[in-house]
Amino acid sequence: MLATLLLLQAPTGNSFLAPLGLYVVIAAIFYFVLFRPQQAQRKAHDAAVKAVKRGDQVVTAGGIVGEVVHIREIKAGAPGADDHITIKSAESRLVVERGKIAKLATRGAATAAPASSAGANAG
Repeated sequence: MLATLLLLQAPTGNSFLAPLGLYVVIAAIFYFVLFRPQQAQRKAHDAAVKAVKRGDQVVTAGGIVGEVVHIREIKAGAPGADDHITIKSAESRLVVERGKIAKLATRGAATAAPASSAGANAG
């Protein structure tokens, strides 16, 4: 990396190409260090939000934690950000848009079964 930078700064006949090459290297570093991982993280989040189902525990963008009790899809067959999801938080039921779910806290039946069997063995 250092050798590349030194070669780019070496005096050449064309003074336009050396700074241009340096800018290309910096742009490539920004792409591979910042933008590409962020895109992968966003795609994983979108896939997780689209896979929300009844019984999942979710956290909304406002910080409300609740369990999904009902999903109403606006466009049939294709989960989208505008779908209405009813969540139960304590004694309240709230309707939020699917796009406002920040993360999934737990999965429904897959994580609830081992926790209940562990509690039964402890008592």
